[in-house]
Amino acid sequence: MEGVARYIYETTKQMVITHPEVQFHFLFDRPYNEQFIFADNVFPHVIGPPSRHPLLWYLWFEKSIPAFFKKHKMDAFYSGDMYMSLSSDVPTLMVSHDLNYVHYPEGLKWTVFKYYQHYMPKYHHAADHLITVSEATKVDVVDKFNIDSTKITVAHNAVPDYFAILPDQEVEAVRTKIAEGNPYFVYVGSLHPRKNVESILLAFDRYKSDYSGTHHLVIYGRKAWKTNRIYKIYDQMKHKAQVHFLSNDDIHVAKVMGAASVLCYVSLFEGFGIPILEAMACDVPVITSDVSSMPEVGGDAVLLVSPKDISAIANNMFRLSTDDKLRHNLIEKGRLQLQKFSWKSSADKIYEQLLILAKS
Repeated sequence: MEGVARYIYETTKQMVITHPEVQFHFLFDRPYNEQFIFADNVFPHVIGPPSRHPLLWYLWFEKSIPAFFKKHKMDAFYSGDMYMSLSSDVPTLMVSHDLNYVHYPEGLKWTVFKYYQHYMPKYHHAADHLITVSEATKVDVVDKFNIDSTKITVAHNAVPDYFAILPDQEVEAVRTKIAEGNPYFVYVGSLHPRKNVESILLAFDRYKSDYSGTHHLVIYGRKAWKTNRIYKIYDQMKHKAQVHFLSNDDIHVAKVMGAASVLCYVSLFEGFGIPILEAMACDVPVITSDVSSMPEVGGDAVLLVSPKDISAIANNMFRLSTDDKLRHNLIEKGRLQLQKFSWKSSADKIYEQLLILAKS
């Protein structure tokens, strides 16, 4: 699960377990996996149509959801994925993960962008209360949509519990499996323009050319959309033999992250950036962007770069591959930074707002 799905999964799981006295009705648009039914107080419902297109999003939220609410008389609606119903009067708590469509519209399909452009401002104003996953996103929502800041509560992302420090023997085994036994830089996340994978590829080529380092590069994640430029740059690389594209079909993400030498996460824009924390949980130092939410998430435990500064990214690759003192310093700071983020704490903030709405 990537960011939005992970957030919904972890926060609802915490609320369900913490409040067994409350009924939680989970709404799915297709047959669901039993792993999402966390306890006996969860009541699952499959409601059509399966919504994977802007027209179907509209039908699901403006027709199917209001009909369900009318039939079942819900007290409050928790929408974790930035959509909501404008046709229902059920009090709604909506999570706003980011406003990437405002900043980087070219990274989206035209139909998706037009839907967001029309409905996102309406959703943010219509919601009874908003959750943002970072202070950076809160500031962005206030600025771009002229929302009163008192209508927004910040409830951060955190780390899935399966990310942990790998034993040396397992690190060696993973590196042997995916990088010919070499240490490697890793990118973790989906592949699309906003993630700026192109800059990582270019920086890695420069690192290999300028510093003759032994590291490989692992690009881990699903192909999302508009990936042609990524593969065009890859095809032109001098050192592409040391670049490995992997996904969850090949090996679990926690193993890939845990065996990495450095995480390179230099997105053009993020509402949060969970892989930064995932790396910290694995004692893996981080190079990340100096824009949007990433300095907030990384604190003083990361090396910040301008996401298009290829020389700076390459130079920091070299620094972290050769300077053990710097690595250990960032790892120690990462352990402290990680303590600021908790799914339980965020779920408690969300539940508090749901309770207020349910009683309103």
